[in-house]
Formats: sequence, C-alpha cells, structure tokens
Amino acid sequence: MQTARDVLTPDALSMLVTIHAQGSFAAAARSLGMVPSALTYRVRNIEDALDVLLFDRSSRQAKLTVAGAELLREGQRLLEDIDAVANRVKRVATGWEPQLTIAVDSVISRATVMELCEAFFALNPPTRLKIREEVLHGTLDALVTGLADLAIGVAMENSTNSNILGDRLGDMHFIFAVAPHHPLASQPEPLADSLIQQHRAVAVADSTQRGNALTYGLLGGQDVLTVPSMRAKLEAQLRGLGCGFLPEGLARPYLETGRLVRRAVERPNRILRISYAWRAEASGTHGRALQWWLQQLKSPATRAALLERQQSN
Repeated sequence: MQTARDVLTPDALSMLVTIHAQGSFAAAARSLGMVPSALTYRVRNIEDALDVLLFDRSSRQAKLTVAGAELLREGQRLLEDIDAVANRVKRVATGWEPQLTIAVDSVISRATVMELCEAFFALNPPTRLKIREEVLHGTLDALVTGLADLAIGVAMENSTNSNILGDRLGDMHFIFAVAPHHPLASQPEPLADSLIQQHRAVAVADSTQRGNALTYGLLGGQDVLTVPSMRAKLEAQLRGLGCGFLPEGLARPYLETGRLVRRAVERPNRILRISYAWRAEASGTHGRALQWWLQQLKSPATRAALLERQQSN
C-alpha cells in the first residue's frame, strides 16, 4: 500500500490545485491532457493513502471537503517553498552564501546594524542573515570557532590567529558615570580607586565559551553585578545599582537629561580600539554577501555610526 510520502508529490499537489481551479474532474483532465478516468484514479490513490476523502462527489462539481481544503492550502505552500528553494539554489550558485552569520559585540550600535541589514535585504539576495550578540572575547571567538563569518566589535590585539583578517572601526571612548542618586555622584573629584572600590560595579559578562574571559574596570575585592550586555549595564547604572565605565556615545543622551552623572576618576578613562574581522579563505575569494558587508564597513560614516549611535538602539 502506498504511503502519504509516496503520493504527495509536487506533481500530485499541482494536480489537486488544477482540479480545484477548474471546478470539475472533466475540465481538469482536459487541462492536464489526461483522460478523466486516469485523473480520478490518481486522486483515489491519494485519498486511500491518506485515508480521507478530498472531494465531495455528490455533485458534478469537484467540491473540496474540509480535509481537502486543508491539504490544498498546505500543498500550495509546499509548492511555493519548492520554487523558493530552487530559486535560492540557482542564486547561491552565482556566489551568494546560503547563510551569513555576523557576531556583533554589545558595544556596537544595533540600530546601525539593522540599517545595514535593511540595505542588504534590499538587494533581494538569497543569503539568510543570522546576527549573534556577543561580548568581549566572545565576539572574536565566535569567528575563530566557526560560529560566525564576520565579527564586528573585536579587539584584534587579542588575536594571534593568522587565519583571521581584520580592519579598524575606530576608537571608542568610555566614561565613568553613575546615577544622580548614587553615593559617588556627590563625592569630590577625581574619584580615587580606593573610594570606587567601596561601591558595587556593574560589569558585562564575557560571552566566550573557551575560558579566556575578560573583565574591564573592576578593582580587586570590589562587589560586582554582572549583566549580559552593554544595554543591561546601562539600565543597571541608570537605576543606581552600581557604577562603572560606559561608552560615551551610549551615555551621552542620559548625561544631557541628567539621568546619569559623569565623574572624573584618578585613573585614565578607557579608550578601546575596536575592529571588525573575518576569516581568510584559501581561495582568496569570499562569498558575495560577505563581500558586500566588508564593502559597507569601509565607509567612514558607517564605522562612525557603529561606534557612536548606541543611543539610537
């Protein structure tokens, strides 16, 4: 006995669509160049395999049953999916990757990344995009371990892998900031490390899975609240849950409205040199999707937006 997989072929689904569109078996048979008995036989085979009645034969019209209507809906969707897969395969053969995964550090402007995604999709490429949010070492590690094809927001000085290529995005300036109701907001400046150490810090957890996690700005013995992203760190500091360094672009609108207070500290403010990276290919040629992204990242305006527009996230 035939199974559902045996009978639910693209040809069979197209045949059912034609019967419904023509309104009768006789008209559908003429349209398909078949004798009516052969068409009826094929429909019976499908009904037997599914153990359902697809058409109500009480009248001369080919009227779908409830089960038949559901099969037709799903069948049309499957036919569209088959066409889409075929078209995608053809376009991938022209040099587009099936999928491009981009690891984006949490200090990078998400709004700018989404604008780049929007411009990429306007090309109507066959490549699917996957965006991974990473932190610190985790951003570069996602690239090194093959979890990503492009990493935006990495510290290239931490990489000794000759298979990784990179270019600078620019420098990101960090400032020490607290909520106006935080105890450090009213202390004399510059704040000494011995004073800061007495208050909880907010730190972003490194997303690396390889045991070489980084932490910036913490003092020995200091209490710490660890959060998963730079946006979460901002939220914690706005609530006065701790203190710490924030990207100047991210903190700026909250400094302007008084929701954060910038404080001078004895130690130098942090300046982080940020890059983007990708893997070298033995052939020397990258897929068209990665080529497009690398081309966009050459733009000084794009680089500046990725580093400075965190407030639009």
